Amino acid sequence: METGAEILTKLNREGRAIAETNSPEETYGIGVKLGEACKAGQVYTLNGDLGVGKTVFTQGFARGVGVSGPVNSPTFTILQVYEEGRMPFYHFDVYRISDVDEMDEIGYEDCFYGEGVCLIEWAELIREILPDQYVKLTIIKDPEKGFDYRKLIFEYVSDR
Repeated sequence: METGAEILTKLNREGRAIAETNSPEETYGIGVKLGEACKAGQVYTLNGDLGVGKTVFTQGFARGVGVSGPVNSPTFTILQVYEEGRMPFYHFDVYRISDVDEMDEIGYEDCFYGEGVCLIEWAELIREILPDQYVKLTIIKDPEKGFDYRKLIFEYVSDR
């Protein structure tokens, strides 16, 4: 399994990186490695159907940033802030956003452009306010390759 730094290096060099996992533990492990390699000011978007492992990946990512407590999807609160790691970790779940203006109410700009790292689930719902540059992660299941198989596709997005 590649390290988070190797995935980010390939991502920066080629604009895309792919990792494959065959268990929730491996998906978690990729999250840990990316969390360890991430830097302040980065934004990651997380896409995939229900049940593909977004929360498992996020829990690993948070652990890699240094969050030791439980991490759950903030579906009803939209944003969960973890400050115990090596930098603030802002975990968004915007599934229930009905209007992008709701993001102003929770102060998203302080998170997107602050000193922490952001991970945003269902980010396609707020596409128009995403930063000019971010990492898009899509998690895909393929039942033909096994129940626990996941393909993690990392893409560097730059709108400018």
